[in-house]
Amino acid sequence: MSILKKNKKSHMDKMMFLDEPVDIQRYDELKYPALDKITDKQLGFFWRPEEVDISKDKKDFDSLTEHEQHIFTSNLKRQILLDSVQGRAPNIAFLPIASLPEVENWIETWSFSETIHSRSYTHIIRNIYPNPSIVFDNLLDIKQIIECGNDIAKYYDELITCNHGPTNKKDHKKALWMCMNSANALEGIRFYVSFACSWAFAELKKMEGNAKIIKFIARDENVHLASTTTMLKNMVKEDKEMEKISIELKDEVTALFVKVIEQEKEWASYLFKDGSMIGLNEKLLGDYIEWIGAKRMRSLGLECPYSVSKLNPLPWTEKWIGGGNVQVAPQETEISSYVVGGVKQDADQTMLSGLAL
Repeated sequence: MSILKKNKKSHMDKMMFLDEPVDIQRYDELKYPALDKITDKQLGFFWRPEEVDISKDKKDFDSLTEHEQHIFTSNLKRQILLDSVQGRAPNIAFLPIASLPEVENWIETWSFSETIHSRSYTHIIRNIYPNPSIVFDNLLDIKQIIECGNDIAKYYDELITCNHGPTNKKDHKKALWMCMNSANALEGIRFYVSFACSWAFAELKKMEGNAKIIKFIARDENVHLASTTTMLKNMVKEDKEMEKISIELKDEVTALFVKVIEQEKEWASYLFKDGSMIGLNEKLLGDYIEWIGAKRMRSLGLECPYSVSKLNPLPWTEKWIGGGNVQVAPQETEISSYVVGGVKQDADQTMLSGLAL
């Protein structure tokens, strides 16, 4: 096993990916402490869907109109698809080529948190539908969901193929670059579109249990977005060839993000095909998709073809994305912003020298 072989390079001199594999998992010296902080943050955010009281949601769901039920259930199906991919793909695609302990540790933590999200959707569906199979069994019959899944899986599959088959190093790096950008668009655009739909119901004082669970999920995805952005920016700093690849593939990455935005707008059209709801319709959601898509593209230095306002078209989403407090079931876990074991080991003997018993 490669884990038993002593590497020639110090871990402080290695790249994040496609370098000598990790041998000893050590965290006393880190090349990228920012990634380790992201891991700590995600671990401090650990939660379980059963902590949230969703007992009222069944009554709320039954009171919805038929087209509102379509919006809610279809949105859940989309979320199930997204997390079904993201719950396994980072481990399969990125983990085998990780070269630093903090990168390896983060990818494991990232995938695990996504599996909690998948369990959350089943928790929600069981509460609403007497037979959850009604939702799961026909999920892959929806054209827009299949197209979305295929586009996400395409970049993961290409990287996985490079990981396992003979390929030149540059092509491998290209596949890694495109895959990480695809993951960034998934975490930063696709998920947020579904979040907005969930919170729209809560703004009407309906399906509030679901909205609280989605707030937990959004808090996690914001961490995942930060991680992919951090890795993309550092990949070009540590490797001159990757920097050239990023320039070479800039148009292709831009096209990737534009396709995600357009695909999400098509999904908005499907959601509202039978009618809108108070506070949200196809036009408003489409404007939000372009706005948040432009925001994500600019953060990566990409030119965005959309003319969007600086103001969020759905300003009420900000209170759900921001802030740490989420009221859940009446038990110990009532605050979502806690961090476990958040103690700094920065004291030394001189700090206590003036004290006496």
